[in-house]
Amino acid sequence: MPPKSPLPPRHGLQAAWVRTPDRDPANALPWPTMRDWLIHKLAPSPEDVDEMLARGAFVDDHGTPWTGREIYRPHTFVWFHRELRDEAEVPGELTVLHRDERIVVLDKPHFLSTIPRGRHVVQSVVVKARQALGLPELSAAHRLDRGTAGVLLMTTEKRWRAAYHSVFTSRSAVKVYRAIAPFDEGLGFPQRVESHLIKRVGTMQAEALDREPNAFTDIDVIEVRGGYALYEVRPLTGKTHQIRAHFDQLGIPLLGDPLYPEVLPTEIDDFSTPLRLLAHSLEFPDPVDGEPRRFVSGRTLDWA
Repeated sequence: MPPKSPLPPRHGLQAAWVRTPDRDPANALPWPTMRDWLIHKLAPSPEDVDEMLARGAFVDDHGTPWTGREIYRPHTFVWFHRELRDEAEVPGELTVLHRDERIVVLDKPHFLSTIPRGRHVVQSVVVKARQALGLPELSAAHRLDRGTAGVLLMTTEKRWRAAYHSVFTSRSAVKVYRAIAPFDEGLGFPQRVESHLIKRVGTMQAEALDREPNAFTDIDVIEVRGGYALYEVRPLTGKTHQIRAHFDQLGIPLLGDPLYPEVLPTEIDDFSTPLRLLAHSLEFPDPVDGEPRRFVSGRTLDWA
């Protein structure tokens, strides 16, 4: 484990770190200077590292900037903040439904990532909420897809995360979603949809295999308008893209879904067509004091 970071958080994120490897006996000085090693470790081009070195962006355990001219030091930590790309502002407000000592419950808009990753760092729930609420250790107890809106449970400090995450791993949480999709009179509701789903690394869609089911979703109709319906959806398991894949399995893919039944060439910052999927409510026994908890989204889905 690294020592405590000498750099304060930025954009709600802790500093990144890298450690130089131990000296190789066969090559007593594999890199002449720390600059040479940083280029080897981090940079697609030397100019990237040189620019960061010039403005003191790399520091040692004491917060002293590296110049890069230092002789290579084995087993040494280098701290820095990763450079962030410009990100388009996600429309919609991130609303606080509840806050106490242990948890924060948020009402997430469509298109906002739960955690910082890839091209969505500042435009993520974790980063926005940490900054807005002044909670540097705020973290997600579970996740919602970027396209899904609704109720999201966060923990205020690291010490609470394991307890509240267990609510989902133990399946003691009752999650109810709302969805808009085509209405097929030939499909009987309510019904349970089941399949064996896996999500392979590097693929956009979940894949259904001919194996014993591992994903179960209960679906019922709330309202029908023309050729579409508003559905109540209760996922009994939590596989990646489970609800989206099960509606596609029924032949009624969710309105606005850019991944099912086929992957559409949608720009990453195109906010014009939201996925009609809403995490409407979340209910669970509190893992710390046993009290019943229930939270309901204030959002509705757009039929248009």
